[in-house]
Amino acid sequence: MKIHGHCHCGEIAYEADVDPAQVSICHCSDCQILTGTAYRVSVPAKAGNLHFVKGAPEIYVKTAESGRQRAQAFCANCGTPIYASDTQEPATFNLRTGAIDEREQLKPVRQIWCRSALDWVQDLGGMEMREGQ
Repeated sequence: MKIHGHCHCGEIAYEADVDPAQVSICHCSDCQILTGTAYRVSVPAKAGNLHFVKGAPEIYVKTAESGRQRAQAFCANCGTPIYASDTQEPATFNLRTGAIDEREQLKPVRQIWCRSALDWVQDLGGMEMREGQ
């Protein structure tokens, strides 16, 4: 599936080919902090399938307790998270679906790091809902 993404301010834009059957939710505490919310949703794109058509992201390298390093790419101007990848020969870029125009078509199929999930994220059904603010 061909997707188009961009940061909030428009300084970065990209295209990629992704498999919608690979969309996942991550509940790890790093993703909670890096996204500023309860979890992150991403879809992988192979290195040759991601092309920046405008600008380039800044990279922050996060070292996990295991010693594994992950590159966190974001817009230096507006802070929009773009992707995460291994720092050594990144074969896959885990694109953040919130920055993808076709995000409605990218329904998650799995959840990972569920031991870090906030208790309330699995039960949003009874909450008050509004169409706008």
